[in-house]
Amino acid sequence: MVGFKNFLRSPRLLCYGVSSLGLLASVNSAIAGNMYVFKDSNGQVLLTNVVNNDRPVGNNFQNFTKKVKVTYYADTNVHAYSNWGANEAAVPASGSRNKNSYDSLIIASALRHGVDPALMKAMMHTESGFNPNARSPVGAQGLMQLMPATARRFGVYNAWNPAENIEGAAKYLKFLQGRFGNIQHVIASYNAGEGNVAKYGGIPPFRETRDYVQRVLSRYNNLYRNDPSLRATGNNTGVQTVGYQSSTSYSIVR
Repeated sequence: MVGFKNFLRSPRLLCYGVSSLGLLASVNSAIAGNMYVFKDSNGQVLLTNVVNNDRPVGNNFQNFTKKVKVTYYADTNVHAYSNWGANEAAVPASGSRNKNSYDSLIIASALRHGVDPALMKAMMHTESGFNPNARSPVGAQGLMQLMPATARRFGVYNAWNPAENIEGAAKYLKFLQGRFGNIQHVIASYNAGEGNVAKYGGIPPFRETRDYVQRVLSRYNNLYRNDPSLRATGNNTGVQTVGYQSSTSYSIVR
């Protein structure tokens, strides 16, 4: 999670590591993961989402040794996908007539934020079938199926606008790469929420998420990874395209 400034209240409540300074109720919709409450011997309370080995992270928090409460806040996009199609190459009829329509936007945003355009396209294929008007049963929107809270978090004002949607997704993927590194964990956290990946120490045991990871990786490896049109030339951003090594053999569990 992104750290934030500390603040004190009376009785002394020290909040650390929360990605929003709104009311605590707003944390539920703003971030995913565990929120911890600790106390020290003087009764001072620490609220944090930055914990290691069941202790708060930070140079000034060694005295907060009593864990009082843990609350899990989910931010998940897990739902039944209608865009997977009969095979890896299939694009549903409701999707774009041309699956290459958004390549220029994908490449620009991906290179700007240091993520792989081929991975983004594989995810878009699976998320929306290249349909900019796609909406999931849980409220995910647009080409990259951004949840409203995720869209706000990464500065997307209109998730139905393809350029904004793709840019927000690239920012989110950059964040997930920095947090998890492992491509399977990055993909899983995009689907199930980063809190779930952290909670389970890897891909969560949700059938939909496990199927999603396999389908995205299969499309990445078999359809887009070696597509020369997604390897932009003349990149002046100074950012190198990120590539991933992974097996090309996957099966979808149904």
